[in-house]
Amino acid sequence: MAAIPLQRYVEYPESDGQPMAESDLHIKEMLDLIAALKRRYQDVADVYVAGNLFLYYVQGDPRSVVAPDVFLVKGVPKGPRGVYKLWIEGRAPSLVVEITSNSTRVEDTNRKKACYERLGVEEYFLHDPTGDYLTPRLQGFRLAAGRYQPLRPNPDGSLDSRTTGLTLKVEGDNLRLVDIRTGEPLLWVDELGDRLRQSEARHSAAQERAEQLEEELDRLRRVLKQAGLTD
Repeated sequence: MAAIPLQRYVEYPESDGQPMAESDLHIKEMLDLIAALKRRYQDVADVYVAGNLFLYYVQGDPRSVVAPDVFLVKGVPKGPRGVYKLWIEGRAPSLVVEITSNSTRVEDTNRKKACYERLGVEEYFLHDPTGDYLTPRLQGFRLAAGRYQPLRPNPDGSLDSRTTGLTLKVEGDNLRLVDIRTGEPLLWVDELGDRLRQSEARHSAAQERAEQLEEELDRLRRVLKQAGLTD
């Protein structure tokens, strides 16, 4: 009987020990985009949103890996993952956004772009928040016949994403996501905090006003009773 060859164990690390981003600005934008996309698709069971997560795309070869800053996959379930293995998930990302800079320009505009194109990532966006090298600072590509074609910007320089129904728009140093259908912006994390505090303040003010009205009603009842106008 022929011996059954032992399968070689292959490790797919979750981290390379490097920092997740090079500046506070890059980290904030990445977290804002991930959080906004997660909120948009929170009720859609088969849309997965992540970022700065290792995506392995060749089984048995841990060197075949890329770590998109922000990515969205349609057709796979939600749930936490340590890494994203393409041969297990069966779906490449539909959307990738890289928050780029001069130090990552070669990686973002060459190796990553070629990799995403080869894997079939439908849309690829690059945002250079500090204007290190990209002009304009926001650029995008969409697959057409297997090759990336540059997206034509809107008059204000924004770009539309077909896969999400969102417009990507530069606001100051940040990247804003806007619902194409409604025109409503997706809030950044700090804006959500501000809105929550405002809501709590309004609720507190309304509660205080209600208590004041109740006290005024009690006072009027006492006055009427003293005047013999009520029992």
